[in-house]
Amino acid sequence: MQGFPQLGVGISYRPIWRQAVLAHREQLGCLEVIAEHYLRGLPEKYAELDQLRAAFPLLPHGIGLSFGTDAPLDAAHLRNIAQLVERIQPAWFSEHIAFTHVPGWHIGHLASLPFTHAAVDAVCRNIRRWRATVGVPLCLENIAYMVTLPGDLTEAQFLTEVVEREDCGLLLDLHNVYTNAMNHGYDATEFLAALPLHRVVQIHISGGHDEDGYRMDSHSTPTPEPVWELLRFTASRTSINAVIIEWDVQLPAFEVMQREVGRAQAILRGECDDVARHADRLGAIVH
Repeated sequence: MQGFPQLGVGISYRPIWRQAVLAHREQLGCLEVIAEHYLRGLPEKYAELDQLRAAFPLLPHGIGLSFGTDAPLDAAHLRNIAQLVERIQPAWFSEHIAFTHVPGWHIGHLASLPFTHAAVDAVCRNIRRWRATVGVPLCLENIAYMVTLPGDLTEAQFLTEVVEREDCGLLLDLHNVYTNAMNHGYDATEFLAALPLHRVVQIHISGGHDEDGYRMDSHSTPTPEPVWELLRFTASRTSINAVIIEWDVQLPAFEVMQREVGRAQAILRGECDDVARHADRLGAIVH
């Protein structure tokens, strides 16, 4: 998306990789940090943040602002986010198009909104509240969901309404797209083609697992081949400012993350990466 810097490929940072990340900084274009991990004012966390910021462009990613709640954003949480943004001066901040709480009740996970015009209005009101407090561009992310709520819009129409009306960037999570396509029976590339891909600023890719006939967005395994194909599809149709590899549980050795980063970099360069070449050769042999 125009107006945003090109930051390349990075990872969602976890402290277990701290030394490896700093030792291999030339291989990473940026780091994503979970904003809520750095809001408590602990000196050691600020020191870690400052060390990372000296080596990389940092992209803070929020998980608790609850843009989809039909009530004002939590004022104290928003002020803390604004202080974090002031400290690290990121090119943009990202959050989810979801809700995590309503007044007096915290759900504990990202919950899907009904795809309705009323829900669009609620998200847009909170985006405007965000802009009144925080001074950097906002990118909003599509989520994975197990239940489709009744609505008068498709998911693609819903996402389009939000980012176009409020002039936001789109953080396109491709494993979420793949997960929803598997669980709800639609074509992932057709879904992507219906989005305003010119709004894509950042992409998330990750892996998950299958459980009881459902695809789970667990961020616990390498990126599966269909998600790499979705990255190729998207990269062939729009410029991408950053790609972040997510891995949240069962964290692997850093070498695994390096391989994921290298493959994403090859795709962004328009190259046929080693795994894809191997798959092509295998396909030729089989057929």
